Amino acid sequence: MAYVGLGANLDEPARQVERALHELGGIAQTRLVKASSLYRSAPLGYAGQPPFVNAVAQLETDLSAAGLLDELQAIEARHGRRRSFANAPRTLDLDLLLFGESSLETPRLRVPHPRMHERAFVLKPLLEIAPGAVVPGRGAAQALLAGCEGQSVQRIA
Repeated sequence: MAYVGLGANLDEPARQVERALHELGGIAQTRLVKASSLYRSAPLGYAGQPPFVNAVAQLETDLSAAGLLDELQAIEARHGRRRSFANAPRTLDLDLLLFGESSLETPRLRVPHPRMHERAFVLKPLLEIAPGAVVPGRGAAQALLAGCEGQSVQRIA
């Protein structure tokens, strides 16, 4: 199983995330198994931007992690994603959070996602669809979420 984090805060963010969830199900050799509810979160890092809409999707795929990353980046591009600076506002962000129990580190990809354990907007929706989720090298997602106190994340749909 692979888990993908989705986020957007520009151009009707809830619609962007919902469309992207639909598109994840259309990736070759891949099936959308579950999707979380939508959540609203305050931006981290660069605070001078609108709140985000976030979700997490569980995928079953025969693609490699790098192949899945290629597909995720193609979906981002179709949504007009621009990478202007770190933590910038965006039409769509798709992060490969977990890929089975793998730990991978290449110049293009790190799995598990290197900051997911610090982000309530990732952990809350992940736990909604995978209550027993474990982040390799970090531990139980439920315990990690407890360490994210003070981050505003609210279920919206």
